[in-house]
Amino acid sequence: MISRERVLEILKEADVLLEGHFLLTSGRHSGKYLQCAKIFQYTKYSEELCAALAEMFRDKNIDVVIGPALGAVLMSYEVSRHLGVKNIFAEREEGKFTLRRGFSIEKGQKVLVVEDVVTTGGSVKEVIELVKNLGGEVAGVGAIVDRSGGKVDFGCDFKSVISLEVESYEPSDCPLCKQNIPYIKPGSRNIK
Repeated sequence: MISRERVLEILKEADVLLEGHFLLTSGRHSGKYLQCAKIFQYTKYSEELCAALAEMFRDKNIDVVIGPALGAVLMSYEVSRHLGVKNIFAEREEGKFTLRRGFSIEKGQKVLVVEDVVTTGGSVKEVIELVKNLGGEVAGVGAIVDRSGGKVDFGCDFKSVISLEVESYEPSDCPLCKQNIPYIKPGSRNIK
């Protein structure tokens, strides 16, 4: 089991926590952003965090690990490596997640859905729906960072390496917008 202190140390060393005014993938705004993709620049950090996450699901008899592209591509690989199972990723096509590149989920396979950071869980919920539509059984959801503070419910076992309550706002209630501070959109998904 990895300690909270060690996870925070890794996040600091990898320069993951950014401060400013950010438009999140969920459409909400925040003064802080967790750029977890930076973790995957360093194999020593990604290995340590993904091994800790994989261990949390070791008893679930996982067959496949899947994550939404782009943020969880490397993560799904690393978690699956520690579980010794297949990994795939879902990609958006015409705005919806789908499997491409010959990837498949067989009926009844136990699937672990992973994401680097969960705020509202929107992308994860879409991948869960995809897995179910393909006949897979969602055995759980795993994240490196749960920034909802444990508030997101996926209807299955949800575990994270660390849970952080990072405040976010609806655009109409954003104090940073009210101060006319321009925001940036650091994530991988385009929002209108």
